[in-house]
Amino acid sequence: MDFRTVVSVPRPPFQLDPLERILFVGSCFATHIGERFQAEQFRTKDNPLGVMNNPVSILHTVERIDDAFDTAVFTLGTNHVYRENATGEIVDNCEKRPQRLFTEEELTVEECFDALSEAYHKLVYHNKEVKVLITVSPIRYAKYGYHESQLSKAVLLLAADRLVKVFPEQVFYFPAYEIVNDELRDYRFYAPDMLHPSAQAVEYIWERLQQSCFSPALLQFLEAWRPIKEGLAHRPFNSSSLEYQQFLEKIKSKAKALQQQYPALEVES
Repeated sequence: MDFRTVVSVPRPPFQLDPLERILFVGSCFATHIGERFQAEQFRTKDNPLGVMNNPVSILHTVERIDDAFDTAVFTLGTNHVYRENATGEIVDNCEKRPQRLFTEEELTVEECFDALSEAYHKLVYHNKEVKVLITVSPIRYAKYGYHESQLSKAVLLLAADRLVKVFPEQVFYFPAYEIVNDELRDYRFYAPDMLHPSAQAVEYIWERLQQSCFSPALLQFLEAWRPIKEGLAHRPFNSSSLEYQQFLEKIKSKAKALQQQYPALEVES
């Protein structure tokens, strides 16, 4: 008897390879996932201009970064934005200024899609082969009310779906929102605030990404990197002991051999 719903993740039109340059931009969920990728030696930029919860703010980040990426990960948090009354511009952060200076608005599906589509084209300008993984953050916005939060997520889901349909070979929707809310619908998978996913939930999302989006070459690299990563993270009682020094030299030797296979690999000595 099965006591949980397993969300099916289709195979994407592309796969991720070792040491890719990846931009993570969006809600704080993007940062959590980005940190997991960074630990596996991907060359990542995680929300370089701060957390960007809505599609327009995601576009603002992409516009301000003059780098090429192999893959971008957009994590959509909300369709709510704040427009500065004096300028008429949507701001990324109110910077704790008085609320009277801003008007809260809700982006439509069309407005969300337009911002995401423009962000995609900005990335293509730097790399015509860029891939985009798009997902909706599973974090609920309690301050809106739970029904209102669901309405916001529905707008984002529709915009993401449209982006995939317009760019089916370059954009893939990964169902992190559905996995957390359907597969992991138990409070042990949430942080103490009962809103943010726990570390265990983030790790499970990572595993599902491996199963669906990682190339055989990437899986092979991760298998070779794992003992090196674990060895470098080991903290002995006596770091000056002969046994530990011999152990460390062995790990460094393995790392050097792996670097010969993957010249872009950077390992701290």
